[in-house]
Formats: sequence, structure tokens, C-alpha cells
Amino acid sequence: MTPDELAQAGLVVERSGPVVTVTLHRPEVRNAQTPAMWRALGTLGGSLDDDVRVVVLRGAGQSFSAGLDRAMFDTAAGREGVETLADLLELPDEEVSATIEVYQQGFTWLRDPRFVSVAAVRGYAIGAGFQLALSCDLRVVSHDARFSMKEPALGLVPDLTGTKPLVECVGYARALEICATARMVEADEAVRIGLAMTAVPAAMLDATVADLAGALSAPMVGAVRETKALLQGAGDRTLDDQRRLEREAQVRRFRDLARWHAAG
Repeated sequence: MTPDELAQAGLVVERSGPVVTVTLHRPEVRNAQTPAMWRALGTLGGSLDDDVRVVVLRGAGQSFSAGLDRAMFDTAAGREGVETLADLLELPDEEVSATIEVYQQGFTWLRDPRFVSVAAVRGYAIGAGFQLALSCDLRVVSHDARFSMKEPALGLVPDLTGTKPLVECVGYARALEICATARMVEADEAVRIGLAMTAVPAAMLDATVADLAGALSAPMVGAVRETKALLQGAGDRTLDDQRRLEREAQVRRFRDLARWHAAG
């Protein structure tokens, strides 16, 4: 996608060597999300080359993302040529589900084992914003970060791939409590229960994430990718299956290292 197309969807993308930074750039509405943004994120994820080692996701201004733009429930917006969630109500159930699956692709690409994704969360991460942060491998937050899974309070369910990583981070009981109450989870609690790696002063957030991105891109790329793939599925595998996959991955690493030393 071109920079202008990304800007129209509310995104700014910058690259520095192996690090790609994606900024949600609608600060006037606290980076509220739209279907156009989700589609653009999915397209962006499919366009990244193999040289990308780290993806940093952040929000412009004082908030990561306040969640879904409420204007997307307005049928009038759709008449102006803007895709809205109100449009879904006119579709058969199968088409609604298929459309939501496309929206979900704006979140699932962040789990690609080719790179490590990091959410830099400042201020509010509400609803879809919370789920977008959960889609990343790692979360670094500022002391003013606030998470909330707001969908149940609106009569909805979290449907943008956030339920599985939430349970993986905090366990079923805590995940249920967070979703069912739609309460705020502040930065210190987020670190304590495993939602975030660390909390830092807002003025230090960008530098902390930059240091982390540098550390993540330092080891050999194949080793990080193989390790991420092993860890991603570990919870769903038996020990014997995990041991087998470790052996197979290590054989590939031995071969790659031998080729690297031979070429050097």
C-alpha cells in the first residue's frame, strides 16, 4: 500500500533497517479503529518481506487506541461510501462471519513467526485496542496505560482474536473476570498478571521499546524465528511432540550455521 492509502486508513508506517514501526494515526479520536484500518493492517502484514525482524505497533498522541470508532455503527456513514459495521446487519450470517474473518486478519499477521511484534502502549487500549495489543508477542506499557475489554458492556463479544492470548497471558478465571466486568486494568496490574512485560514512565516508552527492538534483532534471524514457532504452539502439544519439533528445528539450525561458516 502507498503512504497515502495507509494515511487514509489512519496508519503511518516507517522502517529502520529490520524494524518496522506501525503507528495508528487518528489522534483526534484517540486512534479509534475502523474496518478500513483493519483491512489495511491485514494487507500490510501480507506485504512485509523476510528482512523484517521486529514490528513495533504504537498509537499517535496520548492513547494507544480507544477501540472501535463508534461512528462505525452509524448507517449514515455507510451512505457516504465508508464501510461501517452497521452495513453487516444487512448481510446473511455467513457473509457477516466471512467479513469478520477479513477484519481478524488485521490482527493475526502480528503473530507471524518471521518477526517479533511489540506493542508500545500508552494511555488507553480499549476493546479493539486491547485486542490489537494482545495480538503482539510482547507488550511494553507506560505508567498511564489502561486496558479494558469493553465489548461485553456493549452487548458484544471480543471477536478480533483477543480471547485466546488473553487466556494464555492471565489464565481463564482472570480473563473471564476482565471481560465480563469490562473493568480497567492499569499498568501495574498488567505487569503483575502477565499482560505486559514492564511499565515505564511515558517519556521513556519509545526509548525502552527501541532498546528492546535492537536486542530482538541482534541474534541470528533463523534462531529467533525457529524459537518463536516452537514457543507459540508449545502449550497445545504433548512433550513428545515438542521434543521432536525441537530436534527438527535444531537440525535446521546446525545446517544453516554450517553453511554460514563455510561461506565466511
